[in-house]
Amino acid sequence: MNSALSFEDKYQAIVRKDPEYEGIFITAVKTTGIFCRPVCTARKPRPENVEFYDSTEEAILHGYRPCKVCKPLEQEHETPAYIQEIIQELNDDPFLKFKDYDLLQRGLEPSHIRRWFKIHHGITFHAYQRMLRINTAFHKISEGEKITDSAFDTGYASLSGFNDGFQSLFGKSPSNSKDKTIINITRFTSPLGPMFACATKLGICLLEFTNRKMLETEFKDLTKRLDAVILPGENPYLTQVQSELKEYFDGKRTHFTIPLHTPGTDFQNGVWEILKGIPYGETRSYKQQAIKLNNPKGVRAVASANGMNRVAIVIPCHRVIGENGDLTGYAGGLARKKWLLDHEAKYSGKPIQQELKF
Repeated sequence: MNSALSFEDKYQAIVRKDPEYEGIFITAVKTTGIFCRPVCTARKPRPENVEFYDSTEEAILHGYRPCKVCKPLEQEHETPAYIQEIIQELNDDPFLKFKDYDLLQRGLEPSHIRRWFKIHHGITFHAYQRMLRINTAFHKISEGEKITDSAFDTGYASLSGFNDGFQSLFGKSPSNSKDKTIINITRFTSPLGPMFACATKLGICLLEFTNRKMLETEFKDLTKRLDAVILPGENPYLTQVQSELKEYFDGKRTHFTIPLHTPGTDFQNGVWEILKGIPYGETRSYKQQAIKLNNPKGVRAVASANGMNRVAIVIPCHRVIGENGDLTGYAGGLARKKWLLDHEAKYSGKPIQQELKF
């Protein structure tokens, strides 16, 4: 493929500390002998002192050692083990409440925990715990348990406090909320950067990179279409999608089996079904998609529907390119799109039919 990033493209990406290039290349600095990820906050070297490699393995083979600032041998923004343990304990026991004293007893600094949740989940640690408890209470109420029992079973000291918290999240009182949909959300890391996954009882409804443009708009659209509230919590589909994605990134999976829940118009769902039919390791143009829909003049409508896809990689909109080979229209960033196509070409053994262009 002749669509490789130029030296200048890569250098400008490290100057911007652009997260869209996470996993795409590694920066090696001749004067220090270290290698870094594109988002490293260390002082940027001069262009003449830089070499770029496709992987950490390649940098190591050329004698470079990993940077201690950005830690390129670890996945970017990976959830620390101690936070994973806390989240799992909260999922296992909704009655559990972590206060600053409890964290200090574990040798953890409360301000660090609070900062991590605010940065990576957009909510406070206290709010995260409260949302988990209300999520558990909602399921209990939906299964017929009394509201009072559900409130006290999930750690609330008063019914009024539970009702206020419930109303603020659901927009409805507990007694009027049984028709409400719960969307569970989780955050995890991938070779191309951190991702969010969301699921209902029917399947995965969102899978996006955390820095995806218009992500907040997608969340709002989902909650409106499904009359839902997004809460942290366990869902078997969230576990399954992470497992299948790991196999995909390891080159061991070419087809996803995870159930999907994709609210949208009939036309959008028709476009997304065609996307799922594009074979692994191959590409199609927007025009080819439109012809498949018996609407050869509807290229713009097809492109718009592709852009509304909320389930990255599993619904492979990255496999659609311009008719002239341009890598156009990928919300996760063109560098990620190219990486995914190169990855699939490598493991499928199929050459990309068209020359890809940035």
